[in-house]
Amino acid sequence: MALSPYQQLEQEFRRLHAFRSAASILRWDSAVMMPRGSSDLRGEQLAALETESHALLVSPRVSRLIERADANAQMLEDWQIANLHEMRRERDHSIATPRSLVSRLAKVTSKAEVKWLEAKQKSDFSIFAPHLEEVIGLLRDKASLLGKALNLDPYDALADEFSPGLRSEQIDTVFTALGRRLPGLIHEVIEHQERRPALEITGRFSTSKQRGLATELMKAFGFPFDRGRLDESEHPFTGGAPGDIRITTRFSASEPLTGLMGVLHETGHAMYDVGLPEAWRGLPVGRDRGMAMQESQSLLLEMLICRNRPFLQYLKPLLEKAFGVSGPEWEVENLYRLLTRVRRSLVRVDADEVTYPVHILLRYELETEILRGELRVKDLPEVWNTRIEDRLGVRPSNDSEGCLQDVHWAVGSFGYFPSYAMGGVIAAQLYESLRADRPELDQEIAAGHFAGLFDWLKQNVHGLGASISMPELIQRATGKPLTAAAWLRYAEGKYLE
Repeated sequence: MALSPYQQLEQEFRRLHAFRSAASILRWDSAVMMPRGSSDLRGEQLAALETESHALLVSPRVSRLIERADANAQMLEDWQIANLHEMRRERDHSIATPRSLVSRLAKVTSKAEVKWLEAKQKSDFSIFAPHLEEVIGLLRDKASLLGKALNLDPYDALADEFSPGLRSEQIDTVFTALGRRLPGLIHEVIEHQERRPALEITGRFSTSKQRGLATELMKAFGFPFDRGRLDESEHPFTGGAPGDIRITTRFSASEPLTGLMGVLHETGHAMYDVGLPEAWRGLPVGRDRGMAMQESQSLLLEMLICRNRPFLQYLKPLLEKAFGVSGPEWEVENLYRLLTRVRRSLVRVDADEVTYPVHILLRYELETEILRGELRVKDLPEVWNTRIEDRLGVRPSNDSEGCLQDVHWAVGSFGYFPSYAMGGVIAAQLYESLRADRPELDQEIAAGHFAGLFDWLKQNVHGLGASISMPELIQRATGKPLTAAAWLRYAEGKYLE
């Protein structure tokens, strides 16, 4: 029996998924295992996969199949209609971006990532600057083409690739509310915490033991090690694809909680991928609902669940067993104070939950100015240093703890940063509903039972894939549209208790 146009489209998009999954594994390898001198070859490999993916999407065959499937949409189920919508959206994005631009971006960002790492290690922005200039030039071309084709502001056109439907107007509304409250809140929390200081953890802790503990926790959450791995990299991330999930973190022998929290954060991402509907794997409707939703899952797990007393009741004996430790600094209340301590820190990935949004607001401001040509690349280090000092009262002493600390701009991810803070806002709103629906949640977490947590997330977030929009998902799960209100209630309640 001949396949319908829609079924033929499914075949084409599963092939596209295979290309993208291979590219994701190659990027993971670049960060974890690849010899530095192989960057040019890796750039060629990634460019080839990107070019093939782009060629598939803009092919006349795919366009014809989309139109024919659309004409027979009455024969499709609801999820298939949603899938067809996502297919069309991807096709339109790709048509707006010439193949030559896709290939050049893949090559340029692959080399820029290597130069970024060298510059960071040497704390010398000048090594990276010309490569960033090249990336930005190509991104301006891409943003302009996408913006015209999709009737979007150039920045929104880039952000839409990471969080479909997220617009500057919504970002600005949420960020304005956060920006108004954060300076005062940070001051109040630091003053409040100074009256009950935490005891410091000292000593050296084997990274192999840290890794063992992290693996134990990942298994408790349900991470499938037969279809995934944990490794180390300069910048923690989750890569691969559903069915082959790659987590990385950084372990420190003197700070055993830092690497662990990094793993828990990335496990939040991974469990979102694990919970996506298997029947839709390889299809646009079977993907996550964008990076803001992804970040909501990592922040929900790390910040709202794991940096909280019930989880620490479960974690305390595991820490004592793994490291052979005991004493007042390892008691639940002290661990809680350590993990919720607010400091005016310079490094985003090490920032606490209250100051973290300040880092994102800064990057959002800078990348929009750079994209519009209002800020020159050569001025970035000084402008960065001045503005972070204005907001947090601390100034970077070198480029590595300043504008070189993140890899995102090197790989062309302009429009990505807002998803971090928006993810925190989404997480807080989901958490309110989760606690209302599962009043026994704290008792379950303290006992090391996480099935209820992930069942709720699968029902309300993970299992929906991309079948509905992000605003619709949030409205359905929480009964409200997204605002900053739940995050502000959560932060004030937790940090000013």
